[in-house]
Amino acid sequence: MEKGDIVVDATLGGGGHSREILKAIGSRGILIGIDNDINAIKYFAEFLISNFQFPNKLQFPIFKIKNAYLINSNFANLGNILENLKIKKVNAIIADFGLSSDQIENAERGFSFQKDGPLDMRMGKPLRITRLDSQIPLVEARRANRYEYTNRSITAREIVNNYQEKQLAEIFRTFGDEKYSGKIAKAIVLARKAKPITTTKDLVEIIEKAVPQPYKHRRIHFATKTFLALRMEVNNELANIKIFLSQAIDALEKKGRLAAISFHSGEDKLVKNFFRENAGGCVCPKEFPICICGGKPKVKIITKRPIIPMEKEIRNNPRARSAKMRVIERI
Repeated sequence: MEKGDIVVDATLGGGGHSREILKAIGSRGILIGIDNDINAIKYFAEFLISNFQFPNKLQFPIFKIKNAYLINSNFANLGNILENLKIKKVNAIIADFGLSSDQIENAERGFSFQKDGPLDMRMGKPLRITRLDSQIPLVEARRANRYEYTNRSITAREIVNNYQEKQLAEIFRTFGDEKYSGKIAKAIVLARKAKPITTTKDLVEIIEKAVPQPYKHRRIHFATKTFLALRMEVNNELANIKIFLSQAIDALEKKGRLAAISFHSGEDKLVKNFFRENAGGCVCPKEFPICICGGKPKVKIITKRPIIPMEKEIRNNPRARSAKMRVIERI
């Protein structure tokens, strides 16, 4: 980054990245900070943002403070946001797909299995995936493009109390890589017949009874994968990341860079494959002797392998231990 650059922080969070970006781009640069959580914007802005709404035609608020635009929206709306700001291209984009410490520590948000609170897990108002045929499993609907995006918001409480057992098992297995997805889904369905599951504590107790004893004494907490999977379903995270990545590449100037930080194997795999596809250009089947699609590479991969945190950083911030950063440059 250089003085005068236009830079997008697609996941404002605690504002650590954005503050460093502002130092790098100076007063002539422009920062575009996006977050689905209005509390992140309030914290970063340090003023009553309700008094500083920037007029726009979109369904979400935009606030301006000096040379920064703060947008309360999902990063999957990046294209619309830039169009509204009349910005055609940017010099750099960073996206950190992890939860902020403030979100985890706030029991009322329902993200943590270590704090008792309502089963919410909404980051904001996520774009939702809706199957066009409710009889098709979610994974098959995605593969067959039998779905559409809506702005319907849903909580973890609604999911655990209303989804069918097969749906729950699919979510835990697909998004959380949970070994005991079937047992946990069955236990949830049985428990909710007695009374609604309303708190994080309720859910942890159900998971604890569903999994074998040795599973409860591993390094990773036995509820980790189930909570992760629910959070990803609530916020439609993988689908939104894919939408965002496509828009981000198109928004970059030549030699502009995109850095994506993932904390989950599914996220990292999605990012890695997406970057490879856009760096490859040709999408013809391998058995074709010559290219007939005419596809050209859009980007070059800067990080052949993901950048992972050093031991010192992990000691200072244990939550960073699973972080992987991949970087590409627009051609």
